[in-house]
Amino acid sequence: MTIKRAILIVLTVFAIALIGQDLWSSLNQPQIQSRLELYQTNLVLQVTELRSPDAGMTSAARAIVGSEPLQSALEQYDDVREQAQKNLDKSQALVQSEPRSLQPDEAAQLQATRQKLEQLIAELDLNRGILQAQQGQIETALKTWTSTSDRATTQGLPASLNQTANVLSGLWNPAPQLLPDAEPTLRKNLDGWFENRALAQLYTLQQRQDALQELELTQQQAAEQAFQSLALIAGVPVFGCLIGAGILLFLIGQWLVQRKQALLSAETMDGWLTPWDGETIWQVLVFGFFLVGQIILPLVFAVLRQTSVFTAASTSEWGRAVLILLNYLLLAAGGLTVLYLSVKPFLPLPEGWFHIDFKGNWFWWGLGGYFAALPLVILVSLINQQIWQGQGGSNPILPIALEEKNNLALLIFFGTAAIAAPIFEEILFRGFLLSSLTRYISIWGAIALSSLIFAIAHLSLSEVLPLTVLGMVLGFVYVRSRNLLASMLLHSLWNSGTLISLYVLGAGQG
Repeated sequence: MTIKRAILIVLTVFAIALIGQDLWSSLNQPQIQSRLELYQTNLVLQVTELRSPDAGMTSAARAIVGSEPLQSALEQYDDVREQAQKNLDKSQALVQSEPRSLQPDEAAQLQATRQKLEQLIAELDLNRGILQAQQGQIETALKTWTSTSDRATTQGLPASLNQTANVLSGLWNPAPQLLPDAEPTLRKNLDGWFENRALAQLYTLQQRQDALQELELTQQQAAEQAFQSLALIAGVPVFGCLIGAGILLFLIGQWLVQRKQALLSAETMDGWLTPWDGETIWQVLVFGFFLVGQIILPLVFAVLRQTSVFTAASTSEWGRAVLILLNYLLLAAGGLTVLYLSVKPFLPLPEGWFHIDFKGNWFWWGLGGYFAALPLVILVSLINQQIWQGQGGSNPILPIALEEKNNLALLIFFGTAAIAAPIFEEILFRGFLLSSLTRYISIWGAIALSSLIFAIAHLSLSEVLPLTVLGMVLGFVYVRSRNLLASMLLHSLWNSGTLISLYVLGAGQG
């Protein structure tokens, strides 16, 4: 056995252990999807306030909000709260059943997760109480806010939660109590429709007609913006899904009629002439992706955290975005360097390797692949939600991008997700891994295996299934187009669409 192979074996075992630990840790992390659904519900609530002279807009708004929007919103909040409580109970049971088996870092992470869940439940209950009050369930709402106040006190949650719950209880109490600083408290700790409803109750009790009229104008502006936002984030995917469904039906129909001559047939897809063996594939993944991304870069950033420059950057909005971009660029630089050094002995490579050509039909393959991926990934994501029940983690960039308000930071996030990620990941997972695997397994086998590895590399259990499906579409597009630009375009469109949706949803919560 060579020294290099021995090192590869050791690093592989280490990689499997670390990746397994990361995936296991993600099991206790909430998915961003639950928050996205609540954000969308909040936009729907804002649309309920729309009073437009445009009959077409009013009809469309009614179609969006449905017949009982408040009840539907309350049910959505109840579902999310119930799932959060289940996850909190699970984490508490784990601590009680295996307190000694937990490592210090695992115990600390579990405690942080529990604290986040406690705060999430309290925040949900503030809004649930307002929904209950708006439906005439005053006694239930008061009990909800009392429970929130008690939870905030006993669990050591931010004082603002306790203060807001008390302000809301005073506003809807049969004997109203207007607490000091009620208005700034509501403005600071509530958002969107919930803030407006609470302020309307406050102004009504204070008999401030001018403030009510100004609030009504603000509500109308917010309702129009919410309507436009919902039309964008719901209308575009629906339109794309219709196109994608047509593409998928065509591909399936062609396969049923032509079989071996169809686009989906493996017999019409050629593999790559691969001059290296499996050990080269192995070393690129272990050295280029795992060693750089899981060991070297974390160590580098651990050292940098001790510097004042890093501390200053990590506390600013654009600074965090720059650090995320820097981390990804270093990962890409390290990975591509290892890839180059690994294939350098085999230069010049056979025709077709890492092919990038701005001529040809790569654009249509990328665009068509994006549309085809939409219904597939959305369908799988719905199934995935039922499997993981709101847990399993998400890409850490997504929650940050959802709440980010700094335009420069958002632009940097866009550069990371829509430019840097597609270039590096397509070169590694499609240009190298998929193509190399065709030496040993069938085309569809190479597409499937490379897609699974691509999904696992994102280190979130809840994303493995949908990212595997997305990876298979990326792989099919690359195999058919024989041009990395096609899969890069598809990848970029997908990430761009996700970021735009997050930006629109986040912007609509103010």
